[in-house]
Amino acid sequence: MSDHSCDSVVITCIDFRFQDYINKWIAENFPVRSFDRVALAGGVFDSDYVFKQVEISKRLHHIKKVVLINHEDCGAYGEAGTAEKHAEDLQNAAAKIKEQYPDLEIKAYCLLLDGTFKSIP
Repeated sequence: MSDHSCDSVVITCIDFRFQDYINKWIAENFPVRSFDRVALAGGVFDSDYVFKQVEISKRLHHIKKVVLINHEDCGAYGEAGTAEKHAEDLQNAAAKIKEQYPDLEIKAYCLLLDGTFKSIP
């Protein structure tokens, strides 16, 4: 039986405009075959669905880390997609995950239009 473990799950938005930035960032920060990748419209916009993906990745692949990435100018958020709203949603998703899985390390970022990853505390 092959090893079905990886270190992390990376959850991003599906927006094509950001894929090159995300791919480059992932390549610089994660070894090949060390992460699960989930792309959802709006990133953490639907926190219940995000939580289900984390649960599956933890159960099946024994992850130790969750990376949440939202981005500026997200169509799924529309006019409500302010920097403050993204930060709030990322923090709430991280808190929900941490409550259920206190052993997981969680990192959250807002990806700016210029490709900058802004860490969300």
